[in-house]
Amino acid sequence: MKTIKNEKDKIVKNEEIPYNEVRVIDEDGKAIGVMSKSAAIELARTREMDLILVAPNTQPPVARILDYGKYKYEIAKREQKAKRNQKIIEVKEMKFRIGINEHDYQTKLKHIRRFIQEGNKVKVTVMFRGRELAFTEKGKEILDRIAKDISDIGNVEKEAKFEGRDMWMVVKPKNL
Repeated sequence: MKTIKNEKDKIVKNEEIPYNEVRVIDEDGKAIGVMSKSAAIELARTREMDLILVAPNTQPPVARILDYGKYKYEIAKREQKAKRNQKIIEVKEMKFRIGINEHDYQTKLKHIRRFIQEGNKVKVTVMFRGRELAFTEKGKEILDRIAKDISDIGNVEKEAKFEGRDMWMVVKPKNL
């Protein structure tokens, strides 16, 4: 069994079909039957259409009698619609310091909640400078508090991890 993989899944039609026998389906979707490639191409030409290979991995391969231009247009529209419906998840980042005051904490928490409600993941980072590295447990407390404060709308995807001078975790929406 051959598979057709040309540049960017090229549409294989008429004489380009590498099989001697194909199962033919007409433009209305009705099965005509298994016939030789040359007979199928001739049948398509009598209807002023093309023979297009649609399922090369079946036995025998399936080819349809269609208008090539119209078929290409429908595939392009289908791909465009699929692309439009695709949700792109971004990873936002919010940075904290261990000496953050309550108001700043609440403001940043509000931003994190908004990011999560929009469907994005959030990387929460606690940065340490100089002697602050001696107080890593304070950074862990901040991350734990954030995880608790967003637990109604999000979950921790990656637990708190210490890397270089930063401690970070990733939170995600509950529905992901």
